[in-house]
Amino acid sequence: MVDDIRQNEHILLVDDDPRIRQLLVRYFEDEGYRITAVADGGAMRRCLGAGPVDIVLLDLVLPGGEDGLTLAREIRAHSDLPIIMLTGRDDVVDRVVGLELGADDYIAKPFHLREVLARLRTVLRRRPAAPRPAAAANDVLRFDGWTLDLGRRQLLRADGTEVPLTTGEFEILSVLARHPGRVFSRDSLMDMTRGRSLEAFDRTIDAQIARLRKKIEHDPGRPALVKAVRGVGYVLSCKSE
Repeated sequence: MVDDIRQNEHILLVDDDPRIRQLLVRYFEDEGYRITAVADGGAMRRCLGAGPVDIVLLDLVLPGGEDGLTLAREIRAHSDLPIIMLTGRDDVVDRVVGLELGADDYIAKPFHLREVLARLRTVLRRRPAAPRPAAAANDVLRFDGWTLDLGRRQLLRADGTEVPLTTGEFEILSVLARHPGRVFSRDSLMDMTRGRSLEAFDRTIDAQIARLRKKIEHDPGRPALVKAVRGVGYVLSCKSE
């Protein structure tokens, strides 16, 4: 019997090869998933705007001048929607860039259907966050001119303008700002923000830290606030009130 929860999970497949779309649609429907298959970025946006999607399978090479890396960057700028990238190119640079943009996994073509299913299940298992108590309305943290309003889930500059954060970025910054000076391992951050343990080669935390630095650091290439401690993890190096 197909699990009721699995039946509600919606996969969005973005691939310009009709044979691959047909193959994956049949396979995942047989496994009890709901899957929508589209060929380009425009159709992807329409699908994302039409209703909830739980995960995106995104081809690296697409027609129309928008490749998978561009679309992954666009998705990640607005949400923490899980992304698995598919590609026929065995290029380490593309793989690293994809992971740094926030892709959760990377599968090279040709692939085995069971491998795609196993990786998709792994990413979906990692997705749910552990329940956390709601922040009080007046629970506000201030550090280095920044204001993090935990109740309203807002990050404000010194002049009061808001800097949009994805859910993952907000959760990581909240943990670090609550405990300035304390070094958190990637495993700890993953567990505290996602309710799951870090798996081998999982670079989700590194990718989110990189995006967070671009938003709060004067020089993201030489971070002064969110610092890495080699072999350990990350720390907020300034005082927090």
